[in-house]
Amino acid sequence: MIMNQLIKNILVLLVFTIIGCKATAQKFTTHAVKEGETIESIAKQYKVTPYNIFTYNKEIKQGDDLKPNTILVIPVGAKVSNVTGDSIDVNSKPVVMEEKPEQEEPIGFTTHRVRKRETLFGISQRYHITEDDIKRFNTELYSSLLKKGMRLKIPKYKRVKPDENAINEEDYETYTVAPKETRWSIAHKYGITIDSMLVLNPDLSKNNNYLAEGQQLKMPKPLGSTIEDQETQLYISYTVPAKMNFYRLEKDFNVKADEIVRLNPEIAERGGLKEGMVIRIPERKTDPGEVNTDNFIFYEVKPKQTEFSLTRKLGISYKDLLELNPDLREGLKAGMVLKLPKDQVGDFEVRNSLVLDKLNLLDSINPLNRPKLVFMFPFRLNRLDLNDKESVKESIENRNSLKYSLGLYSGALMAIDSMAKLGISVDVKTYDNQLDQLKTKEILRGENLTEISAIVGPLDLPSLKEVAVQASQYQVPVIAPIPAKSDLSLNNVYFSYTSDEVLRGRILNYVEEKITEENIIIIADEKSNATKELILSRFPEAKILEVREEEENIGINREKLATLLSEEFENWVFVETENFKLISSVVSILNSFENSLLDPEVSTEKVQVRMFTTNHNKAFDNDIISSTHLSNLNFTYPSVYREADNSAFIESYQKRFGDIPDRYAVRGFDLTYDLLLKLAYKNNLMDVSRIIGETEYAGNKFSYEKDMTSGYFNQSSYIMAINDLRVVEIKE
Repeated sequence: MIMNQLIKNILVLLVFTIIGCKATAQKFTTHAVKEGETIESIAKQYKVTPYNIFTYNKEIKQGDDLKPNTILVIPVGAKVSNVTGDSIDVNSKPVVMEEKPEQEEPIGFTTHRVRKRETLFGISQRYHITEDDIKRFNTELYSSLLKKGMRLKIPKYKRVKPDENAINEEDYETYTVAPKETRWSIAHKYGITIDSMLVLNPDLSKNNNYLAEGQQLKMPKPLGSTIEDQETQLYISYTVPAKMNFYRLEKDFNVKADEIVRLNPEIAERGGLKEGMVIRIPERKTDPGEVNTDNFIFYEVKPKQTEFSLTRKLGISYKDLLELNPDLREGLKAGMVLKLPKDQVGDFEVRNSLVLDKLNLLDSINPLNRPKLVFMFPFRLNRLDLNDKESVKESIENRNSLKYSLGLYSGALMAIDSMAKLGISVDVKTYDNQLDQLKTKEILRGENLTEISAIVGPLDLPSLKEVAVQASQYQVPVIAPIPAKSDLSLNNVYFSYTSDEVLRGRILNYVEEKITEENIIIIADEKSNATKELILSRFPEAKILEVREEEENIGINREKLATLLSEEFENWVFVETENFKLISSVVSILNSFENSLLDPEVSTEKVQVRMFTTNHNKAFDNDIISSTHLSNLNFTYPSVYREADNSAFIESYQKRFGDIPDRYAVRGFDLTYDLLLKLAYKNNLMDVSRIIGETEYAGNKFSYEKDMTSGYFNQSSYIMAINDLRVVEIKE
C-alpha cells in the first residue's frame, strides 16, 4: 500500500522560463595603464564605454584606482579610430568627441519574438546592435514598455571584415602549450586573469578547462619584452657593490648585459660598472618553463578576499605568498592567479592542480534561485493494476526497473522536502517514460527544454541518449542516476555512478599506499585477464594462482595455493571474477588457511590472509557465500556507496513511507539533494561543477570532473571492508 500511494502521489508543478543568450566572438586589443590614467580616460581614448572595459577586466572594480602597468583588455568595435600609445594628460581640456557619423542603413531585417523577462538591453546584446537601433524601427517602444509576445523588427547591418579591425598584432605573441601546463599556470606566467585569456582566445572551450600539449594561444607580450615597452616597464633601483660584473648581474637578474647598458648610459660614460653606482634593472617574471603542474598548484583569487582570509585559507604566510607571486605587491585583485608549492595543504581541495574552495553549500544557497527539475523514470504504470495490491507488490519485487525507479524517486521526494525547509522552492515535472525510447521522444516533444535546470534519468541507455542529445542543444544537464556505460560524447551528461575503472584505480592506490612487505597473490578467471594484468602492472612481484575452469566446475587447487602463501608476511589475495561459484570456493579455502599452520610439524607461525577485489559485483553478494568467512578475511573492496549514517534522513523516510530506505532511496536522496543545493547556490550546474569540490551526504559522495570529449564523471568512492560481520568504511 505504501508503494501504491507513492505512485499515485507523483508531483507535477508549473515551470518558469529561463532566457538564454548566444555569445559571438569579439576582437580585442590590450592597453598598459600609464600614470594618471582612469577608466574614463581610457574609454574615451578607445571610443568604448567604461562598462565595456569593466566587462572584460573583471579584476578591476568600479571606484578602484588604476595602477600603472596594469594590462587591460579593450574590446575593439567595427569603427575604431587610430589610437596612439601616448598617455592622456588628466589636466588637459576635455576631449572633444567627433561629430556623430551619418546613421547607417540596414541591409535587411529579422523578427524577434519577446520572451518573458527579456530586456531591451539583452536583446540589443544578442543581436550586437544598440537599443536606439531597436527603437528606431519599433517606434512603439518610445512610448510603451517591452512586453512578452511582442514581435520586433531587428535591423541587420553590413559588418566590417575582421581584418579591418584596428588590432595591433605586435602587442600579442603566440604561446605553445608545454606538457603539464594548465590555463592557470599560463595565466600566472603572463600575469592575466582566466577571463582575459578566454577573451583573447574565444575558441577555448567554456565547458572544460583542458589544454592540449602543443595547442597555440594568443597572449599579450610581457612588458619589457621589446625596446618599445621600456616606457611601461617596472624597474628596481640597484646599488652596484664591490667586484660586481655583468656576468653576475645576468645570473642574478636574468637580464642581458647589453640591455643593462642601454638602460643606464652612465655605465658607458664612466667606462663600466663602478662600486656605488645606482642603476635601473627591469623586473623579470619567473622563467615560464618552471611554472607547471609538476612544481606548483594554482589558486584564482575570489572577489572580496583579503590578505588575512587568503593566507588563512591557503595555509601560507603572506611573506611566502609574496615571494612566489611578486605581482601581489601591486595589491590583491579578484581573478589573479597565484601559484603555491606543490605540497601546500590548507582549507581547500586540489583537482588537476587547481585549488578549489571548500564551500558549505548549506550556507551558500540563494533563496531567489528556483531550480526546475524533470524526473524521467520507467514506472511503467500502464502495466500496473493499482487496485490490486498483491500484483503491485509482486511487480515491485520482480521488476528491477520499477524497484530502482521507486527507490530513487522516493529519496528524491525527501530531498525536495528538505530543500523546502531551507526556503528553496523547486519546480518538478515527473514523467513515466515506460522504458521506451518512442515514449521518451513523445515526452520531449511536449516539453520546453529551455526552461529546465536539469533532467534526472532516464534509466535505459537508448532513452538516456535521446534525452541527452536533445537537451544538449540547450545545454541542459542530464544526470544518469545509475551505472550507464555509454559512447555519448556530449558535454551535458553527468555520470553520477563512479565507473569501474575509477573504482579499480582507487583500491589499487590504497593497496599501493599501505603495502610494506605483504605477499600479493592474484586469483582471476579468464574473463578477468585484463584486470589481472592491471594488478601485475602495479605489483610486478605478485604471484598468480591459475583458476581451473571446466564445463561444469570452476575452482582453484588448494595445494598450489598453499605453496604461494607466506608464513612470514601477511598474504593479500586479489579475487577477480563475476562467478559466484568461484568466489564461494576461494573464500572457503582462504578461510581454512586463515590463522592456521601450513605445516604443523615444521611451522610455528600462523598464516594471515586478507582478501581484496577491484570489482565488487553482485556475485559477491550471493547467499551461498559465507559472510562470516568474508569477515574473517577482512574482505576489502571499492564502493560507490556506504551504509547510510544520516539518522535524521532515515527517521524521516521511515515516518513518511513506513519502511527504512534501501540503497536506491538513499542514492535518490543524496543525488537530488546534491543537485538542488548546487542549483540553489548558482542555477547553472555546469558553472558550479567547475568550482565545487567533493560533496558527501547520507551514503554517497560526488566529485564531478569534465572529460575532454564527453560529459562529467563522478570520481568519488569509498574503501569498504567487512569486519566483525559489519560493513565499515576504511578512513584513509
